[in-house]
Amino acid sequence: MVGMKRLLYAAIHQKSMGKMTKINGESQELQKLCEEDIHKHFGTMLKSVKIRKTAFAFLCFMFVSAMIFQLTTDFRENKIPDVRFRPSKWINEKSQPLIIVITPTYKRFTRMADMTRMANTLMHIEDLYWIVIEDGSQKNKQTDELLKRSKLRYSYLPYKTEPGYPRRGWYQRTMALKFLRTNTSEILGNNTNGVVYFADDDNAYDIRLFTEYIRNVKKLGMWAVGLVGGTVVEAPHVVNGKVTGFDVKWNAKRMFAVDMAGFAVNLDVVLRTDAVFGTSCKRGAGAPETCLLQDMELTRNDIEPFGFDKEKDREIYVWHTKTASPNLGSNKKKTNSTSGPIRYETYGYIVET
Repeated sequence: MVGMKRLLYAAIHQKSMGKMTKINGESQELQKLCEEDIHKHFGTMLKSVKIRKTAFAFLCFMFVSAMIFQLTTDFRENKIPDVRFRPSKWINEKSQPLIIVITPTYKRFTRMADMTRMANTLMHIEDLYWIVIEDGSQKNKQTDELLKRSKLRYSYLPYKTEPGYPRRGWYQRTMALKFLRTNTSEILGNNTNGVVYFADDDNAYDIRLFTEYIRNVKKLGMWAVGLVGGTVVEAPHVVNGKVTGFDVKWNAKRMFAVDMAGFAVNLDVVLRTDAVFGTSCKRGAGAPETCLLQDMELTRNDIEPFGFDKEKDREIYVWHTKTASPNLGSNKKKTNSTSGPIRYETYGYIVET
């Protein structure tokens, strides 16, 4: 009996162990499948994350590369904001008056130094047209090339002084006025109005003279001029916003005791008369300004004074400077000829002599 029980227990135990073994086997197989599934999906997730990171890094790299390329391109092409070098930029974008500068010039040692300095000033001014008149029968090559390099809107015309005119630019200014009246629409371009200013090539000009004074002249504008007429400054005498006289040392009784650099006239005033610079001006005691302005039918009541807002610390925007002729006595080139023009050693450089 006991033996039968033992055999029964053994059979039951063996069957149980078989089931346990089977269960363990199935459990291990299931665990293996789960692990494979986890590795499979997790690997896919890892790949997706890696792809996204790689794509983001690539986009960042492309953006930075594009920015660097653009910056280096700008430097290679020497790009400068279109502020002073491209005249098309200045064609009446703001509907402001065109400043028309008239400059007589003539051959001399210091001409290129003076014209270079003046061109460098005018290149800062938008909406400007420069009329340059050569006192000669033909254009000067270096002056012409300077004007082309400036990128300014300009006209360069040769007019040799006619007999009877003083050799001080009177005739050249007259021809410039005639040229302006004949070619007004071409000079104005898209601008609808303008202001005319007579600017000698050897003066010194503050940019604010053009932007704050000349640009705003409605009829006849006037202001102070430094280093002129034997004084440190000449200026209109202003009382309550009106010009009652002139603070000058030389011939203060003139109707317009002003230097050529000290006034500008609206283009409408210039066009309504045929006034030019004559061969003389008794009304101005020899100075042409009074005759020109009176012939334009202007009076002192038409004067708009600029730069007189303050009682003290007033600034001067233009100086009547004159470049001194250099002492070239020791630079004369030795020649066998004792007559004829003096020659100077230039060592191959272009110099007006």
